[in-house]
Amino acid sequence: MTRFIAAAVLLLAAAQARTTRDGVYSDAQATRGERIYGMSCASCHAGDLSGSGQAPALADVDFGKEWDRQPLSDLFDRIRTTMPADAPGALTAAEVADVMAFLLSKARMPAGSTELPGDAAALKTITYAATPRGLRVGIRD
Repeated sequence: MTRFIAAAVLLLAAAQARTTRDGVYSDAQATRGERIYGMSCASCHAGDLSGSGQAPALADVDFGKEWDRQPLSDLFDRIRTTMPADAPGALTAAEVADVMAFLLSKARMPAGSTELPGDAAALKTITYAATPRGLRVGIRD
């Protein structure tokens, strides 16, 4: 019986798990995030997200590799507690979620009908997926 319950819990968790390729933000949220990014982030990370000086790029292959398979809660916490560099913690949770939606849109992740939550606990169930499911990077058939 214990094995059955454990298997059921694992199946339920797998069914509920989502990635950034599942439309986890809305277009309207990404638009709000673009405005916030322009006011709070672009001076360091550049308007085109290419980075500058000590501020890393936010829409390149290295960014995708760093966050690939990580829960969005990790990115949320990093932004929330350390950004902007000149005023860490100045953005509200909703603003951080909006900026993240903008970053996801620039990474060509599909938009959906619901907004990305501004709650770290809820974001633990969403994984950043730099590589589409089933695509094997660096492996030749």
